[in-house]
Amino acid sequence: MPGIQPALLKWARESAHLSTEEVAGRLKKSVEEIDAWESGTDAPSYAQLEKLAYELYKRPLAIFFLPSPPKEPRPEAEFRALPDSDLRNLRRDTVLLIRRARAYQASLIELFGGSSPTAEPLWKQVEIDASRPSARQAAVVRASLGVPAPGAREWGAPDGDEALKIWRKAVEARGVFVFKDTFKQSEISGFCLEHSELPIVVINNSTTKTRQIFSLLHELAHVLMGRRAISTFDEAPLNRLSPAEQRIERFCNQIAADILVPPDDFAAQVSGLPQNVEALPSDAFAALAARYRVSREVILRRFRDADRVSQAFYEKRKREWDGQKIHKGSSGGSFYSTKGAYLSERLMSEVFARYGRRQINVDEAAEFIGVKPKQVDELESRFLRGMAA
Repeated sequence: MPGIQPALLKWARESAHLSTEEVAGRLKKSVEEIDAWESGTDAPSYAQLEKLAYELYKRPLAIFFLPSPPKEPRPEAEFRALPDSDLRNLRRDTVLLIRRARAYQASLIELFGGSSPTAEPLWKQVEIDASRPSARQAAVVRASLGVPAPGAREWGAPDGDEALKIWRKAVEARGVFVFKDTFKQSEISGFCLEHSELPIVVINNSTTKTRQIFSLLHELAHVLMGRRAISTFDEAPLNRLSPAEQRIERFCNQIAADILVPPDDFAAQVSGLPQNVEALPSDAFAALAARYRVSREVILRRFRDADRVSQAFYEKRKREWDGQKIHKGSSGGSFYSTKGAYLSERLMSEVFARYGRRQINVDEAAEFIGVKPKQVDELESRFLRGMAA
């Protein structure tokens, strides 16, 4: 193929966080041949270029004929909350999810003309500050979201399925667009793309609903602080951050916990328990977790922070429960059900409203929500049935 720019081949591979060894393995070629393509001493065939573009790097074919690589933010320059070494080593699948999220944000900017469709966006009314105690700030955020009181019947079953829907709808109603996806890099809990008018949050669907709720509110805290961030379940990366970044991450964890488990309500619920609660049966932690629709770890962290369990006890129980964070949902579900659950409801509502009014055509609708044109009508039908239910 004449005209291919070797620098573009190398840029596309590196921006997808793939090594030459990984590319060679996927193409069943030698590393030396991939190196030759990237140095310009050889070039891929058209069929090989198609595979590189569409299967490995997820780029338009035409990009490899540009005179130089396009400007695109690198994760280590774009995100905080993880050390640079972790950001440089993000897996290809995570990088592609971030790229997809940027595409959704671009769709939102185009659809809404760069302005929030919400009359009173949450981040313009509520400011949070890591230098101040979190409890009162959390109370303001919770009140602004207008969610039911702890323990209310509206929260549904303890598994958190209905609770996640309530939190997600409340966050979207205040101007933050919420997406979900299945992260193959399972230690990533979620990320957010800050924007002055159209911020978005993406949470990992490959975990329990209660953990997804915590991730949503953790990323919301970043949005309210005007930050782009990517977060993990593991605390080890946090300990490798600078002291300033550690303080912000711990604050985001704390304010998420305080929003979900209001300190005054929690104090009333546990007032009759002994000071040291390590001897309590697991059912006692589970009952408190069920009240707030959170994981048992969130409850245990609350006791740890109040010096009612030791750090060793907390870490031991956390290790026991970590294996239960993986979502045990059914496999092989409908594409349309999955896509409908993953996409922002606010985005779909706007796209389908404009499509129904013939303000955009089927190709434009498909591009806005990231599906094929032939899938738009069925997805619209299911979305409208769900709204009417």
